Amino acid sequence: MTSPLAGRIHDALPQTQCKRCGYPDCLGYAQALAAGEADINQCPPGGAEGVALLSALTGRTAKPIDPDFGTEGPRTIAYIDEDWCIGCTLCIAACPVDAIVGANKRMHTVIEAHCTGCELCLPVCPVDCILLENVTGEATGWQAWSAPQAQHARARYELRSVRLERESREQTLRLQTKAELKVSDITEHSQHTDPVVLEKKRAIIEAVLQRARAKRRPD
Repeated sequence: MTSPLAGRIHDALPQTQCKRCGYPDCLGYAQALAAGEADINQCPPGGAEGVALLSALTGRTAKPIDPDFGTEGPRTIAYIDEDWCIGCTLCIAACPVDAIVGANKRMHTVIEAHCTGCELCLPVCPVDCILLENVTGEATGWQAWSAPQAQHARARYELRSVRLERESREQTLRLQTKAELKVSDITEHSQHTDPVVLEKKRAIIEAVLQRARAKRRPD
C-alpha cells in the first residue's frame, strides 16, 4: 500500500526508472523517501529542480545532488550500432520501458520516443554496441525532460511490469502442468518401477510442485 505522501513524491519524479537512486524503480524511491529511509538528493535525472520539488513535498532542506548517486546532466538517448549488434536480447530484457525491439540473433533498435536515457542497457551488452547521444544540449534535469514525457515513461513501465507478471504466472503454470503430467506418468507405470526409485522421483516432482505453488501465492 502506497501512502499519500509516497504517491505525491512518486508523481514528482521523472520516471526514468534508472535505479541511480539506489532503489529498483521510482516508486521504490518514493516509498523510501516517504518512510524517511532515503534522502531528497538521490535522483540525478531530476537534478536541482527535482530536489526543490522533493524538498517542498517533504519539508526537508534542499541540498545538492549526492555525487554518490551520479550528477545532473543532459538527457540522452541510447542507440545501437547495427554493425556490431549480435541480437543477444539482453538489452531488451534490461530496458524498463520496452524501448528496444528486436529478435534473437537479429539486429535490435531503440525507439527514441520511448527511451528515457536510463543507461541500464549499457552494462548488459556483451559487445558494447550501445552508445548514448545527447539530445538536449546544455539543458539538464527537468529542463531536459517534461511532465508529459515522465507520464509516458511511467505508463510504459507499468505496462511492462504487468506483462512480466503475466508471463511469470504463465511460466509457473506450464511448469506445474508439466510436473503433474510426470506424476501421472509415474503412477501409470509404477508397477514396472523399483519402489525406492519411484519414491525418489515422486519426492523430486512434489518439491517442484511446491515451489510452483509458492510462486503463485500472492505476497
